[in-house]
Amino acid sequence: MLTIYGRPNSSNVQLVMWTVHELGLANERLDYGYGHASPRTPDFLAMNPMGLVPVLRDGNMLMFESGAILRYLGAAYGDETFWPKDPKLRGPLDTWAEWGKLTFAPAVGGIFQARVRTAPERQDPAVIARAEAALPPLAHILDERLDGRDWIGGDDFTFADIAVGHQLHRYHEMDWDRPDLPNLSAYYARLRTRPAYRDHAMVSYAALTGID
Repeated sequence: MLTIYGRPNSSNVQLVMWTVHELGLANERLDYGYGHASPRTPDFLAMNPMGLVPVLRDGNMLMFESGAILRYLGAAYGDETFWPKDPKLRGPLDTWAEWGKLTFAPAVGGIFQARVRTAPERQDPAVIARAEAALPPLAHILDERLDGRDWIGGDDFTFADIAVGHQLHRYHEMDWDRPDLPNLSAYYARLRTRPAYRDHAMVSYAALTGID
């Protein structure tokens, strides 16, 4: 059985939990992080010296960094559709997975930090404006990628959809001037038909409001 250490309202934990449940893997999640057990204890730091969630335990193996965990789970447990074994098939998907995790998700996170996590009395309109200006060009890129495609790779749901899609609940639920992008909206609607997405990526972030 897999053990995942991390709170359910962490977007990085959501990425891992969505993956685990898409793959149908037996698991236990333990609450660590803000509002739960501390990730700064010696025992936790022995698993992840950064003191951050998530951490994955698979038998005697420990991993941190959610993108690496996604790739591990895909390689270890995914089928040929979810995780193509041929590098020439997997490579383009991994390109979009990296873009989703390292470019698109931080841009969503910038608005989330400025508008949600920062208490209203400490919010800076200039910071909010910069964050909200940075995201639409990336959303347009994603919308263009999805033109004529159901999923990031085409007809099939893959690991790249998790890396790209795990922040789309926050993208669509936050109060900001979101551009009208029909391909992206339709993609989000398709994600919401997946039980694992609804249960593990569409998690309330109300407890994180104004905590910084």
